[in-house]
Amino acid sequence: MRILLYLASTVLLASQCLGLGILGLYCYECVSTHPGCGTPFNWLWYWGEQCPEYDDKCVKIIERKGAEEVITRQCLSKLRSFRTDIPADHYEGCRPAAHDVRLGHYVNNSIKELDIHRDHYESTTWCFCYFDNRCNGASSTIPSLLAFAVSLFITWLHVS
Repeated sequence: MRILLYLASTVLLASQCLGLGILGLYCYECVSTHPGCGTPFNWLWYWGEQCPEYDDKCVKIIERKGAEEVITRQCLSKLRSFRTDIPADHYEGCRPAAHDVRLGHYVNNSIKELDIHRDHYESTTWCFCYFDNRCNGASSTIPSLLAFAVSLFITWLHVS
């Protein structure tokens, strides 16, 4: 039993050291209108969710209009169903949103507030990352260091 606990804590420690999740990629999922999700980002409020696809990417979308800024953090696979402005290049880094000329083309709607053409924001920037869990948050490494310290402590308790 003691060897099994030691083995489990060693696997947990190794996965945290390598920056890999045990089951898949974890990303923060929130919108900056929620408390703690704006700038600065508070990782204590949002622990992250596991992405549904094995080759998923974490996304941070920054939408600006004048002084207003809305930041959305999510897995890419969860945004594909309703966002048509996803850039074709999904590699690590930030790039402007794609322009969809067909969006709202067949709708004859005179209500301006519905934003059928998705042109409310002046600029939309997509940031992709997939090399580390919860990489769509702030640039801090405190969550991974905290997980590493907890894993090290559990290993020490089971060995001694």
